Amino acid sequence: MMPMSRVRAIACLDAAYSSTAAAAACVMIKRWDAKGAGRIEVRRFDGPPENYEPGAFYKRELPLLMSIISEFEDAIEVIVIDGYVWLGANNQPGLGGHLFSGLERRIPVIGIAKTRYRNDTWSTPVLRGESRRPLFVTSAGIHKETAAECICLMHGDSRIPTILALADRTAREELGRRK
Repeated sequence: MMPMSRVRAIACLDAAYSSTAAAAACVMIKRWDAKGAGRIEVRRFDGPPENYEPGAFYKRELPLLMSIISEFEDAIEVIVIDGYVWLGANNQPGLGGHLFSGLERRIPVIGIAKTRYRNDTWSTPVLRGESRRPLFVTSAGIHKETAAECICLMHGDSRIPTILALADRTAREELGRRK
């Protein structure tokens, strides 16, 4: 069997912050409907994280995500992030757009936002499970309807896909560990 590091996979990424540290997690799966992780990577970054800057969230989170995927990016077929890829219909880059550019447009990026960005008319709303609140899906390197279908296929009966929730929980748990 080929090691997971060489198998093309879907990488779900998330980060967590405190006033003194940050953590990033990557949960790798081989299929959109996977119930569990094929591989989990997590990194802790001690020291105060970059300040939050409205409309420039990528400045805070992009270095964390790039760091965690750098060692196995050749194994990644597509990346799923918690956030927007585009911040406007004119393709103003959000976190996902900056990630796509940072990876030299080689790996498609799908963004799942839980909250609608101001005046959003460009994302594809996706309802999952019994939720009446949509997720807002944007993408780069993959057609937005295909990206939305992929998110619908992800495991879980709740609004947030199981694997993306696992990435969030893993980053938070790492952040909570005392170093």
